[in-house]
Amino acid sequence: MFKTIVDPADCEERSAIRFLNAKNVKQAEIHRQLVEINGKNVMTDGMVRKWVRQFNDGHANVHDEARSGRPSVVNDGLVAKVNEKIRENRRFTIRMLCDEFPQISKTVLHEIVTNRLISAGLTFFAFRNRIAERPSQSEGSAIVLNILNAH
Repeated sequence: MFKTIVDPADCEERSAIRFLNAKNVKQAEIHRQLVEINGKNVMTDGMVRKWVRQFNDGHANVHDEARSGRPSVVNDGLVAKVNEKIRENRRFTIRMLCDEFPQISKTVLHEIVTNRLISAGLTFFAFRNRIAERPSQSEGSAIVLNILNAH
């Protein structure tokens, strides 16, 4: 009896399919062997046939193709508008920005401030001063302040 592989990675299953297909093992037998080793948590017979076809057509990569994902709502225009609002009021909070931009989620606004503006240095002084006003709030604030002062 073989040891079962409880949760095989997709690329492991595809590698096994590619290997067995190269040895001219029939598609149904490939699926049967995968079920024997991996148990019921295995790709379907139809998916095995699909991968055998792809490998026969010259497809050699067993890893997932890169996909673009959901397009970002953050663009340079929005970043500029958020930066302008922050420069108008250096004592901003994310909640205040939510009031100014009701169509944009709090998470997206936080991402703009932390990843786009602070990393670009556009709101460096406003952010540094905001953290410096409340140094006792968290150890993380002190770490961020030290990093910002170093730049």
